[in-house]
Amino acid sequence: MVQYTNHESEKNMDLKTYFESNKGIGILSTADRDGKVNSAVYSRPHVMENGEIAFIMRERLTHRNILENPHAAYLFIEEGKGYKGRRFHLTKTHEETDTPLLQTLRRRTFPEDSKKEAEHRYLVFFRIDQELPLIGA
Repeated sequence: MVQYTNHESEKNMDLKTYFESNKGIGILSTADRDGKVNSAVYSRPHVMENGEIAFIMRERLTHRNILENPHAAYLFIEEGKGYKGRRFHLTKTHEETDTPLLQTLRRRTFPEDSKKEAEHRYLVFFRIDQELPLIGA
C-alpha cells in the first residue's frame, strides 16, 4: 500500500477542490500507436485519493487510442474572462469496465436513450506526470 505524506494528500485535495469549484471545458488528447492524434471534449476528471485522475469513457476513438498508447494530455480552460486553466501530461495506469465505482462517479445518465445506457463504459485511471498552467511554462 502506498503511503502519502501530508503534502501529497494536500495536493490531491487541492486538485479535487479545484475541479469541484471551477466550471469550464476540458480537452483530452490521445494518439494511436502510430502517433495519429485525436482530441475530444471531456468533462472534469475525477480526482482519486491516491492522486490519480480518472475519466469515464465509452468505446470511441479516445478509448481505442489509450489502449494502444498510454500517454495523453488533458487541457482544462476555466469558465470566465481571460485564459485561465491547467494542462496535464498523463500516463494510463489501469482501467475498469462497468464497475460499481464507475456507476457512483457518473454525473449524467440517459434514461430516455436505452441504446446509450446499454453501451460499455470504462473508468480509465491516469498518473499525472506533469502539471502546467494553461498559458506559459
